[in-house]
Amino acid sequence: MSNDRKQPHFTELVWESTEQNVPIPPRNSPEPALPKSSSKNNGKTNSTPEPSLQLQLWDTEMETPEPVTTTEGQFVTRAKELVEKTEDSALFVPFKSYWPTYGHMTGTQSRWYFYWRNEVRQGRYLKTDLSYIFLHVYELINGVGWTDPNDGYRQLNLIWEAYRESYKRLDQYLGGWIADFSFVHHLDVPLSIIVARSRGLAGDLAELELMRGLTTAPEQLTFAVLTAMSDNDISKSKFYIGEGKEALEQYIPQVVALINAYVTRKHGSNLVEMFPPGPAVMRERYLFRSAVYDISLYGYSVLIPVVRISKSPPLRSLITRLFRLTENKLRELMGYRGRLKGINVDADMDDLITRFLKREYLKETQEDKGPTVVIDPEKLERLQSDSEIVRTMLTVENMDEQDYEESKLEATIGEIDPIQDSKEELLPVEVIEEAQAVSIGSEAEQFANALSPLQREALLALLDEDGSQALLKLAAANGTMSELLIDEINEIAMDILGDLIIEGEDIVEEYISMLRNI
Repeated sequence: MSNDRKQPHFTELVWESTEQNVPIPPRNSPEPALPKSSSKNNGKTNSTPEPSLQLQLWDTEMETPEPVTTTEGQFVTRAKELVEKTEDSALFVPFKSYWPTYGHMTGTQSRWYFYWRNEVRQGRYLKTDLSYIFLHVYELINGVGWTDPNDGYRQLNLIWEAYRESYKRLDQYLGGWIADFSFVHHLDVPLSIIVARSRGLAGDLAELELMRGLTTAPEQLTFAVLTAMSDNDISKSKFYIGEGKEALEQYIPQVVALINAYVTRKHGSNLVEMFPPGPAVMRERYLFRSAVYDISLYGYSVLIPVVRISKSPPLRSLITRLFRLTENKLRELMGYRGRLKGINVDADMDDLITRFLKREYLKETQEDKGPTVVIDPEKLERLQSDSEIVRTMLTVENMDEQDYEESKLEATIGEIDPIQDSKEELLPVEVIEEAQAVSIGSEAEQFANALSPLQREALLALLDEDGSQALLKLAAANGTMSELLIDEINEIAMDILGDLIIEGEDIVEEYISMLRNI
């Protein structure tokens, strides 16, 4: 059989008509147009032609389009209907779905979900499947289950914290979604935890967190964020891999914050202002990728101004040196052999960091060991004297009644002042207290003279009702830290008074009156 029969064939149809010059009827005309009379009849008799009708192939009136309903929109509508639904009790039923929604669950799975969700809202994070967790997260990012965005942010973070150890995939998604949530709701929240847990998001988010930390919240800087500023890969350091990891991660952010405060006080500009990184670059960020998310709520993407602060060579150089210097100081304090070479910083910075780390590290080490017993020789002598008096009095009580009365009489006669017959009896304890008061008076003057003007201001600040905040502002304004000021004052107090005068951030009660006098 020939293959020609299997090939497609086309047919041309020719419609013949004697009608010519038929006009097209005007739009919306109720009457069909009639053909014009021909001027040529070729000798034929003219006849009245039949009316010509034009075929209307489509409706010229546009219909109002139906609103487009998306799967994500249907999910949000259903979520709002079920926002208050709970179950008093239910049995756990496994649930696996790539993009879980309510329609993907069976009746028993639904009962478990609404029971589990209510428990989560009460702060009880029961063991469950990942799909249930994602379903609840989808509700929250679509605005269901909270009225204040800060509460929605809090719930997302709590879910992440509760289940990330069981489901590593949460780190892959939750970090980006929570960051998106903060952007669309304009929340001023730290992104450091997100950067630390979600390494794949470290780019723009790390830059944003660095800028926020070094300009408005240096006390919230974290080790994970600051590593983006260092040319030195500290994770390869033997000291970091070994015993120094915890100390380095704790103290490096504090050292950077300390130097930022120092530079601000000395030069009137913080680190970012001294080493400007360049203008912001607008970056488009697509929202809630891979989530069931209704784009009609917050849009498809947002534009975020990102300053490439980590690309500033002089600032990177300084942060790198602070990393290395802090490591060297901690190696020394922890008795670790070997030092990093080629670290050049300002001598004042070096001294400030040395004093800060020595104080903080030794204080923490001492807290781990427990309180140190410090013996004051003068106080010990006073205690021995008091003990001797008590021992003598106890001995007197054991004498027979006659001897006791005679001794009491003799003692009374010997203590009577012949000049003042009405003088109140002066007990030995009062004599000690009077002598102690005289001693404290002279020591107070020495202590006052040993204080610098800044240390005097610090003590005055602590005497106020809101002392800790006042001291914090005072320290920041003078390029130091409140902890360093407290440590310096306590050192002077130990040398002169033989005692600490500040505990925590409060003045010891017995020294308050003395400080008010000086």
